[in-house]
Amino acid sequence: MNHPFEQSLIGLLGGLLLLTVFAMLSIRRIFSMIRIFVLQGIILSASTLTVGLVSGERHLLFQSLLTFLLKVVLLPVLLFRLIRRLRLRGDVEVVLNVPVTMVSGILLVIFSFAVASPLARMAMTVSRGLIGVGLATVLLSFLVVLTRRKAVTQVLGLLSLENGLLFSATNATYGMPMVVELGVALDVLVGTLLFGVFFFQIRDTFEKLDLDRLERTWED
Repeated sequence: MNHPFEQSLIGLLGGLLLLTVFAMLSIRRIFSMIRIFVLQGIILSASTLTVGLVSGERHLLFQSLLTFLLKVVLLPVLLFRLIRRLRLRGDVEVVLNVPVTMVSGILLVIFSFAVASPLARMAMTVSRGLIGVGLATVLLSFLVVLTRRKAVTQVLGLLSLENGLLFSATNATYGMPMVVELGVALDVLVGTLLFGVFFFQIRDTFEKLDLDRLERTWED
């Protein structure tokens, strides 16, 4: 059964998800990056809900709700509180300048769609054409991690990478079993809390969260 409107909506949401990662690559404010992560969560939740309604896979409806609660409500609150307690302000320091980073991102998108094309032909889902978007989101998020120096922004890149993996799984195989989804959600939450403890320990020891400076301090 064809669902042209729903498929177009899923495609639009996939395009918006990809744009949010490019936005992460270009902006330099930590609070702005968290807001973009919130937007990613909304887009991911909406796309999962749409795929669930079209496919009739009820567990995707639960996954959509879980994604919204975790990535739009709980994690952003934890991250905002963490940053305020760490008293982080100012711009995010980057390894590469924005033009070079954006060109690298475009090349990664082209590579992602080239790799995902044969995989999409083998998939049986209604949104199989968006597997390339999920892969591109993963690679671009990894680029965010590589081009940022502050540990907090690197964690945001890793969380964005997890969003890309979830988007890919949803569009390639209609997601994962509910038990696995709950386990992944718990792992992400616990991981974020552990990162928070780790950040406080770094600040108390070195009074900074710039990993590049920490490396120089260690070498000295």
